[in-house]
Amino acid sequence: MSSLSLKRRIRFGLTSAVFAFFFLLLIIGPVFFTGKPIGLNFMAEANSAVTGNTNFGPHRKLLKQGNQVETNRIWGDKCSKTDIVINQGPTAPLPSGIPTYTVEIMNVCVSGCDISGIHLKCGWFSSARLINPRIFKRLHFDDCLVNDGKPLINGHTVSFQYANTFRYPLSVSSVIC
Repeated sequence: MSSLSLKRRIRFGLTSAVFAFFFLLLIIGPVFFTGKPIGLNFMAEANSAVTGNTNFGPHRKLLKQGNQVETNRIWGDKCSKTDIVINQGPTAPLPSGIPTYTVEIMNVCVSGCDISGIHLKCGWFSSARLINPRIFKRLHFDDCLVNDGKPLINGHTVSFQYANTFRYPLSVSSVIC
């Protein structure tokens, strides 16, 4: 065996040992120094220590703004389906691991109108978590009824949570002014 081959083997072995040492230090280090293991949100946790912001992790509820369309209303018109705004975002999953989503349906009518008969396009909406049918229910394919068809008072919000493996796209299909 040549000395060049032996030097390569030694160099490779030392490099591997150093890499393994730093890898173990990365994994075991936080447990050794802080007494608690690294979580999935370790970067957010580190950032919160600096900024004081504690809004991280699965308990955070960020709601994604729905498709908003600018209202082209002639002054004096009562209301339109653009006066209903839908926000939804992920929330903590069920204990079984099924993702959950929070939906907020708001009446933002600027002329002070109460809107009833709110129907949403919702595909084959279904949920592993029970939803009060007086708040939200699927009537047929792509037709869901909000608030049991009763008026959603101006400025008020109806919200519910559903659980499914994916997020349903929800949009307003019709309203009664």
